[in-house]
Amino acid sequence: MTALDKNKVVVGMSGGVDSSVAAYLLKKQGYEVIGVMMKIWQEPSEEYIESEDGCCGLSAADDARRVANKIGIPFYVVNFKSVFKEKVINYFIDEYLKGRTPNPCIACNRYIKFEELLKKAHSLGAYYVATGHYARIIYDDEKKRYLIKKSSAEMKDQTYTLYNLKQEQLKHILMPLGEYTSKEEIRKIAEEIGLDVANKPDSQEICFVPDNDYGNFIEENIENKIEPGDFVDTKGNVLGKHKGIIHYTIGQRKGLGLSLGKPAYVINIIPEKNQVVIGENKDVFSFKLIAQDVNFISVDKLTKPLKVQAKIRYSAKPAEAVVKPLEKDKVIVEFENPQRAITPGQAVVFYDGDILVGGGIIEKAVK
Repeated sequence: MTALDKNKVVVGMSGGVDSSVAAYLLKKQGYEVIGVMMKIWQEPSEEYIESEDGCCGLSAADDARRVANKIGIPFYVVNFKSVFKEKVINYFIDEYLKGRTPNPCIACNRYIKFEELLKKAHSLGAYYVATGHYARIIYDDEKKRYLIKKSSAEMKDQTYTLYNLKQEQLKHILMPLGEYTSKEEIRKIAEEIGLDVANKPDSQEICFVPDNDYGNFIEENIENKIEPGDFVDTKGNVLGKHKGIIHYTIGQRKGLGLSLGKPAYVINIIPEKNQVVIGENKDVFSFKLIAQDVNFISVDKLTKPLKVQAKIRYSAKPAEAVVKPLEKDKVIVEFENPQRAITPGQAVVFYDGDILVGGGIIEKAVK
């Protein structure tokens, strides 16, 4: 095995301002920096390839290469298309077909950025891999563990998508943007050093789904046709026809095409019956959930109930809860107050103040 140099770091560069400034800051700190862009997806549409804020197209690679030249670091494009398709895209599609709502960024962090890219870094002799994430990694001498803390820029904090990192990965990861208190600071640094990407807009959509049209993307990438099915009420009475379960998520109200004389909400999806269950707003709230595939960072494993603040989606506010161990890699989470639209397939992530405790994938809400 190649000897690993603790002064050498591979930075995952997307062509955006965050990863560009991360590379610059690490070079300024004295690291030997290598810029790597992960080629993960190529949409055949030329319009998409050249989209201004996409992170998968040719223009993004050109932006990243220009940044690397400007700050004086080597730059490579590495083909991760097949593993990305297997670990992220196929997972994304399978989850929707099961009536769940996945977060592909979590799978990408777990399998691509901090597994495949880390392997690539090691093959180049680099001890570290770095990204432009807004998060902080620290070592706790008392616990003898690496911990993830929320970013100093709370509005930009990305720790929610990092809950499944392992200790063995964390010791090899650098996140230099975590101590900055705002995105504006990062843009200012980019402007000061003359980077063209200083005012590049943030990417909003999932990088491999043009126009954020998940339904169309899935239909184009599966062999079987998506079948319409029944909207039903909580007693199983048919209320109308839906376009296919991939088009719906828990808590959804808009775009249902139902005229019931009162507000209608998606409260459950039953893939084996191809049914979407409709109810009232009150039916969307739950006090408990069961999560699977859990991972803990601040503790080795959960052996007793733990008070946490839990987030049930990226944009949610942390809510007071108790997490209790179940069999294998499952937990039950009990909230102080009912939570709206607990959605299978999304992550539930646990915090103790600004420390990331861990998280898992929501299996189901429990009334």
